[in-house]
Amino acid sequence: MSQFWPFVIAGLTTGSLYGLAAMGLVLTYKTSGIFNFAHGAIAAGAAYIFFELHTRNGMPWPLAGLIVIFVVAPIGGVLTERIARGLADAPPSAKIVATVGLLLMVAGAATAIFGAAAINFPQFLPVRTFRFGGVNLGVDQMIAMVIALVSAVALYAFFKFSKTGVAMRGVVDNPDLLDLAGISPARVRTQSWIIGSMFAAMSGILLAPSTGLDALLLTLLVVQAFGAAAVGRFTSLPLTYAGGLVIGIGGALATKYVVDVPNLAGFPPSLPFIVLFAVLLFTPKGRFVETGRKRLLNERKAMSPKVAWAGRIVVVAGLVIAPQAVGSRLPVYSNGLIFILVFLSLRLLVRTSGQVSLCHAAFAAMGAAAFSHFAHGFGLPWLVALVLAGVATVPVGAMVAVPAIRLSGLYLALATFGFGLLMERMVFGTGLMFGGRGSRPAPRPGPLFGLMLGSDKGFYYVALAVVLVVAAGLFWLGRSRLGRLCQAMADSPVALAMHGTNVRVTRVLVFCVSAFVAGLAGALFASQAGSISGIGFGPFASITWLTVLALAGRGEFSAGVIAAFVLAVVPSYVDKPAYTDWQPVIFGSFAVLASLAQGGALPGAAWLRRSAERNAERSVHSPVRERRRLSTAGVQA
Repeated sequence: MSQFWPFVIAGLTTGSLYGLAAMGLVLTYKTSGIFNFAHGAIAAGAAYIFFELHTRNGMPWPLAGLIVIFVVAPIGGVLTERIARGLADAPPSAKIVATVGLLLMVAGAATAIFGAAAINFPQFLPVRTFRFGGVNLGVDQMIAMVIALVSAVALYAFFKFSKTGVAMRGVVDNPDLLDLAGISPARVRTQSWIIGSMFAAMSGILLAPSTGLDALLLTLLVVQAFGAAAVGRFTSLPLTYAGGLVIGIGGALATKYVVDVPNLAGFPPSLPFIVLFAVLLFTPKGRFVETGRKRLLNERKAMSPKVAWAGRIVVVAGLVIAPQAVGSRLPVYSNGLIFILVFLSLRLLVRTSGQVSLCHAAFAAMGAAAFSHFAHGFGLPWLVALVLAGVATVPVGAMVAVPAIRLSGLYLALATFGFGLLMERMVFGTGLMFGGRGSRPAPRPGPLFGLMLGSDKGFYYVALAVVLVVAAGLFWLGRSRLGRLCQAMADSPVALAMHGTNVRVTRVLVFCVSAFVAGLAGALFASQAGSISGIGFGPFASITWLTVLALAGRGEFSAGVIAAFVLAVVPSYVDKPAYTDWQPVIFGSFAVLASLAQGGALPGAAWLRRSAERNAERSVHSPVRERRRLSTAGVQA
């Protein structure tokens, strides 16, 4: 057993910190109904501030820790609670986009200020070791475990026995009754967000010495607490902490066995997300129910069909003549065209069917790798390889649709986020996708009838043709029976099922169609670049895409065009490096504001919401009007 103890000790250290972070996450979710995707970014931000105070400015580490944990973190908790309060009446997708936008803001600001390169984070705790049971045990490990354990026990005791803790449990069950008792629910939620931010800060500071200062890496490490939260069913604090310990020990022991198996090198850091995905997938249906209210918003545009078609014609005409006007930026516009496909496929899920996907970049990566296999490996014609790349992505979409059958909203977003991370860490490096070299060649189309389709201009028009064909297909799909079912499913899947429609089949079909289009986009990315790798297809790319789409409006096709233009084209016209550095912060800020507007928390948002509901009332096919008609008929009967 002596050979296992070093791994167990290391697993207990990291697992206790995962449990610590997860308990703060569960606490805020229990009391507010908002799952904070930015929890890891808050931990990373706290580690950066601690580094600035202690390492760069020479402040004693106990004082720096106290300032970060008891001053900076509570301020962040108060600000986050204000955002969460404004999201109380927002739909589930808006809550996800808001916290995802907050993640981009915090992590992006840390990267912009301190740089993208990892910074060495010196160990500030004592590094002496002593023998215990035949194993070298570090003092820093013991201190970290003790801090985590004491904090976890103190939080449980506080939540179970103190008056404020009882009030926190009450705000979950019945906030109105708590208000009648003279205790402000808003104040109780603020206190829970403060505690959650303090736990995130502690975990970030204690994890940083083992990873270095890397905003993305540190954020992902704390995000591994999602698996521990899933073990606790996002409600139980003791089970959440125990889940962190189990995941930490399991990951540490796994490193002992995968060292000689290169293809499984990504398994140990992926274990938390395997646990997350498995818990969400195999937990009996009905156990995971989102808190908060779900608002019905009809997303039909108020503009007349003639105006809409005139706008589409103008956009298409502009895209056709673009190569004559953009000069050397033509490859940038080709990239923008491909992103239109990405956002059209993502919109089909998010806007049309009301589902949230945080693994969309994995669909595109699968299409890119499949295109390389078909076009370069098997030597198939370019167009055939393109179509087969989309077809090869469909089974992946069907696989992701399995949790979509049982989950929705937040829990579906968590499942797809975990799936995207598993794809990046365990599949991207295999021969099935990008192989050990990390990249694959991908050809451009050959000449056709004397036209050089492989040139920059030729490829632009090929990409434009694919975009127009896909847009026409999605336009037809939106007006077909499947499109109407998707819109009804977004409004009320329960009502749709009561009318005899198989909602499961509808969800699988929409995921498959979306994956097919995303696979086409990935294939075009590969063909344009000449080679493709897994860089740029990680889960944070999916997060960015969802955020940008949320900012682009609700237009059926204009949203995809605007999102692609903002993400791919606008940066080429801004020569200032600061824009590139701060772009995630800009996107994240606007995503938070857009989500708050959907929740009615911004000036004028309530008026816009009432206007949208009046437009829904006027619509002949409005779900609101139909529901009232059925209700009236029932009363008369």
